[in-house]
Amino acid sequence: MDWKSVIRQQLESRNARETASFQNLITYYNKLYDSSLLLRAQNIQLESQVIRGNSGGDLLLSEKVSNLEQKLLMQQEELTELHRRRGENAQMIIDLNAKLQLTEQAITSKNISLTENIKLVASLRAEISLYQKNNSELKQLNQVLKDEHQALQLAFTKLEEKLRKSQDENRELVDRLMTYKSKDAEKLNEENDHLVRKRNAIMQHELKEAASDTRGVTAECLTTAVSNSVGPIMASPSAMPSKATIRFDAHDGVVSAVKWSPVDRVVATGGEDRKVKLWDVSKGVAECKGMLIGSNAGVMSVEFDSTGGQIVAASNDLASRVWTVNDQRLRHTLTGHCAKVMAAKFMGEPNKVVTGSHDRTLKIYDLRARACVETKFAGSSCNDLVTSETVGTTIMSGHFDKRIRFWDTRTETAHTEIEVQGRVTSLDLSRDCNYLLSCVRDDTLRLIDLRTNKIFNTFDADGFKVGCDWTRAVFNLEYDHVAVGSSDGSVFIWNVSNPGKPLVVLRNEHSSPVTAVSWHQFTNNVASVDRSRRAVVWADV
Repeated sequence: MDWKSVIRQQLESRNARETASFQNLITYYNKLYDSSLLLRAQNIQLESQVIRGNSGGDLLLSEKVSNLEQKLLMQQEELTELHRRRGENAQMIIDLNAKLQLTEQAITSKNISLTENIKLVASLRAEISLYQKNNSELKQLNQVLKDEHQALQLAFTKLEEKLRKSQDENRELVDRLMTYKSKDAEKLNEENDHLVRKRNAIMQHELKEAASDTRGVTAECLTTAVSNSVGPIMASPSAMPSKATIRFDAHDGVVSAVKWSPVDRVVATGGEDRKVKLWDVSKGVAECKGMLIGSNAGVMSVEFDSTGGQIVAASNDLASRVWTVNDQRLRHTLTGHCAKVMAAKFMGEPNKVVTGSHDRTLKIYDLRARACVETKFAGSSCNDLVTSETVGTTIMSGHFDKRIRFWDTRTETAHTEIEVQGRVTSLDLSRDCNYLLSCVRDDTLRLIDLRTNKIFNTFDADGFKVGCDWTRAVFNLEYDHVAVGSSDGSVFIWNVSNPGKPLVVLRNEHSSPVTAVSWHQFTNNVASVDRSRRAVVWADV
């Protein structure tokens, strides 16, 4: 085959390929074109017939044509309106179908939720029946517990009566013991005086014999020997604490309070770790005898009752608590204050407690009634208070407004006030209730004579600084010495009759401000605590 034949075949195949897809369209177009020619010819014939028609029929034909044209327009308008309505109906059908789908989906979800709720209602009904059954069982158990509580309350009342009798007997025995001890002390003093007189008589007899024997001794030497040997015999003062014998970490943090037990060598401490700890120091080391828990904030003061069987502690959680020492159980929680409680003391008997708080009130609690029986409105924050053990109706409180107030429980207001030169941080009452010791933030101790309600002595010294608003100062048993801690970690001791220079300054054991000290009733031991968890027992050895 030559190239011309090839080109021709390619052109034919391309023509067949490109015209095959349009063949139907071409055929349909040809038919339409033939039909158009036929209709055009018929239209020309009709026009010729119309033209050849009479002239009278032209007007009628034109009217008919116009009528037909009007009808045609109306039909077209109606058709247009129908098309428009059809479109609107189609759109409405589409919208309704969409809403129907959404409604079906909502119904499906509602059915699912209804099924889940039915199951939940069934499970809740089962739980309700179970709870009702448990409630009935709890009611029965509660009734049993109420009956047991009533029985235990009756037994507790009887045991409390026995305890009260035992405490009264114990108090009587303690008083008798103190009487016997005072008698023993008097006898011992008499024996010492007798021994001193006997020694003086022997010495005078020996001196007379030596004076009568003048061999080899001049008169001047004899006179000098007699003058040096014979003279007034002075009793040596009681030894003061001078050395730290026991050192230990009492708490995890600041130690705010310390107190000796009135019956044995046990010291109680309270700190910001919310605990009260009992330490036995009778063996020369600090052995933790117990831990009293229940406070929800730092403990600010601790106090034993006169028998040593109970201990009360004031806390920053707006309450005070009473424990029994033997079994270390929490017996009472004394609430009612709306600010931190700074001091809590027994009122001469183990069944009454008075507390002082930063809410400017004092509250008296009856432990037998388990209620606050009286509230004193002081008008200023109370930092410390003391009560008279001999007269159970007298309360003395020290306040932030630099005043010491004296209260009688039989009246509502303070009957006497004494103003000092600074905030009162602590109070301590002498054993004979004649002297009141107050620690003041102007770095002094004030000794008040309660018989005249006047400041009797003022104690201060170089280097002595009151470290905080709850620094505690105390008397010793004979109330002839006072002790207090300083902000530099020292403990100052003064003689009551010599308020000038301190008698003893105990140093080099505390590295932070000393917050409280306590003097043992029957020994010269002093316990001190500071703000860095340290506790020290000082002795006269």
